[in-house]
Amino acid sequence: MFIDETTIKAKAGDGGKGCVSFRREKYEPWGGPNGGDGGKGGDVVLRGDDDTNNLIDFKYKPHWKGERGEHGLGKDCNGREGRPAVLRVPLGTVVFNRVTGAVVIEILEDGQEFVLCKGGKGGWGNTHFKSPTNRAPRTAYPGEPGEHGEFRLELKSIADLGLVGFPNAGKSSLTNLITKARPKVAAYPFTTLHPQIGVIEYPELYDRLVLADVPGLIAGASENKGLGHRFLRHIERCTLLLLIIDMAGTDARDPRADYKQLLQELELYDPALLKKPRLVAANKMDEEAAVANLRKFKTRYRSADLVPISCLSEEGIPELKKELLKRVRRLRQKKMKSPKPTG
Repeated sequence: MFIDETTIKAKAGDGGKGCVSFRREKYEPWGGPNGGDGGKGGDVVLRGDDDTNNLIDFKYKPHWKGERGEHGLGKDCNGREGRPAVLRVPLGTVVFNRVTGAVVIEILEDGQEFVLCKGGKGGWGNTHFKSPTNRAPRTAYPGEPGEHGEFRLELKSIADLGLVGFPNAGKSSLTNLITKARPKVAAYPFTTLHPQIGVIEYPELYDRLVLADVPGLIAGASENKGLGHRFLRHIERCTLLLLIIDMAGTDARDPRADYKQLLQELELYDPALLKKPRLVAANKMDEEAAVANLRKFKTRYRSADLVPISCLSEEGIPELKKELLKRVRRLRQKKMKSPKPTG
């Protein structure tokens, strides 16, 4: 099961109580106070984990709590700090405060840590209250309560490529061919019900690309038809968009209209998606109708970058893989050379 959105409740541990204690030894009748401080409560910590790919761990365990700090002890012994609750989240997780709706943090790097709720400080023992006028204080502070809150976790996959297309255009077949991901393939729409993350390997070039295959879009997805727009969040961070078009025009479809509709749905979700570099994969070129449709498509969309392929015969697949790597590498270099914002 793939879970990309869920809600959790987090509670950091309370601080331990300070201790009221006095030194009692045979030859020290006026030993004075020696109560230790309470330990700090355990934090609730988010940690980016590259080996985690969805939020299923938090769907069935929505309550997370740090350990309470240990109470102070006599002989100036401080209590032990509470153990933190560490939440391992996939890269690309966005955390929202459920009450205010504000973004708390985005976890984008492996090992990145963020304290979601801080543990309470431990209370002072009576040692802190001794003075020349109060040599036997019987006062100690209780520990402070730990922070708590409700948060919504939303996953936006971090991938190099975002694969978008209509149902039955061949998205799952292409993902099967060029990655080791194995999405369901069948002759009916919406076989992909949740995003599939696959890796395109280039062992001879010591490189790899991460591909995010999102469920098929249909006309009216912005109005929640089909599976709606909710999965498009997984392509927001992609470097390059790969739009797959059924060039054979199965079910009397027009590839030119399909391409226009795809762009409209992307724009309705977020106009910034149209500014991303994109490449068109013209699928089903093994069928006769695809050749004529390809000519018509090129006539209308002269500026569209296009690679003809066939997921059935595997024609054009090696060329597509090479083109994807070339474009992503170029975009990576461009991003590295661009000046970083200041301020």
